Amino acid sequence: MAANHVPASRGINATPILVAMVVGALVGWGLGPTGHLGTLDLLPVFETLGTLFINMLKMVVVPLIAASIITGVASLGSGRDLGRLGIKTLLFYILTTLLAVLIALTIVNFVRPGIVNGEPAKALLALEAHAESVTAAVKEHTSTGVLDTLLGLVPANIVEAAAGNKLLGVMFFSVLFGFFLPRIEMPYRQTMLDFWQALFRVMMRITEFVMTLAPIGVFGLTARVVAKSGVHAAGPIFAFGACVVTGIAVYALVVVPLLMRVAGVAHPYRLFSAMGPALLTAFSTASSAATLPLSLECLEKRARVSERIASFVMPLGTSINHAGSALYECAGAMFLCQAYGLNLTFGTQFTVVILALITSMGIASIPAASLVAIAVILTAVGLPPEGVGVLLVLDRILDMLRTSLNVFADAACSVIVARLEGEKGVLADV
Repeated sequence: MAANHVPASRGINATPILVAMVVGALVGWGLGPTGHLGTLDLLPVFETLGTLFINMLKMVVVPLIAASIITGVASLGSGRDLGRLGIKTLLFYILTTLLAVLIALTIVNFVRPGIVNGEPAKALLALEAHAESVTAAVKEHTSTGVLDTLLGLVPANIVEAAAGNKLLGVMFFSVLFGFFLPRIEMPYRQTMLDFWQALFRVMMRITEFVMTLAPIGVFGLTARVVAKSGVHAAGPIFAFGACVVTGIAVYALVVVPLLMRVAGVAHPYRLFSAMGPALLTAFSTASSAATLPLSLECLEKRARVSERIASFVMPLGTSINHAGSALYECAGAMFLCQAYGLNLTFGTQFTVVILALITSMGIASIPAASLVAIAVILTAVGLPPEGVGVLLVLDRILDMLRTSLNVFADAACSVIVARLEGEKGVLADV
């Protein structure tokens, strides 16, 4: 099995977050732009709550991503799992994730949710970084072009890369480390593997702890935005959410079934029925790791995929295939760029695509992990991290949807690989 390193997630209750969002909006609306309650100025309090939560998310980025990638790659081993079956699976995951990102890019460029009445939505969203400084930072990070961005994948000093939030370099190093880890002799191999698996589990628990504080962060961020901008701030945020939902629908209902049909899978839409229990669980828990046991059961007993295929492809997908997350990350980064009034060149947009593709494969399969990845993308293209607070308002709802899409895409890959391996009866009599 390819992803034994993924511990079960406890899940996160969505109700407190949704309640915090509503209460924060009401409090912000009641206080108004001044943010005063009598002689008390509450806006700094709201901003502090939101900033503390965002900082805690950023705090876990480097160790979480490094441990996740190293344990995920190392779990592939050095034997037959890296052969024909592994190549087919990895190629499918890369292709479908790239398609998901391109869908997001197309929809956001067409709808332009970050533009309201022809003007950037920066003021409505209470984004305080100066447009000039943001533009200069983005140009500095992207003026070197795509080739130099790819060159930055290889860090001269891995410690410096980690300290400087050059996370593409951290990811590249982690992939190399994980690849060669199974190829060293015992007992050193097991010692190092145990260390990284333990670190990964600790970081998972820390991230889950941070997310238990999400209602406080959501309350502060929502109250601040609504107090400064009123209910008008909801317009661009909900337009962004609609873009993400549309992208998820296009991907799940059109792109994936079409790929399955091209691969020779008859009746691809039967997969929705076969994976129904797993998709509902993924939606409610927002964790593909927590859904993995049920996903395997649905694949083997309802979709008729062999245990040999399902037990390799599905856990591997849980570790590295996050097409829904990549779609969301790309849409979120482009939405914030529009809100700041940035007109990105094709080269810069391509950089965002590559970043969304790579970071989505490095995040853990736990609730709100995409927020960690969004912080990576924002840093890499020069956008201030305050934008994460804007995305956090609708994140829980969108997280449930994109996690369901991740599970569905993993299941589709399992079905396609089973078909290409010559298995009969896949999706028959569902």
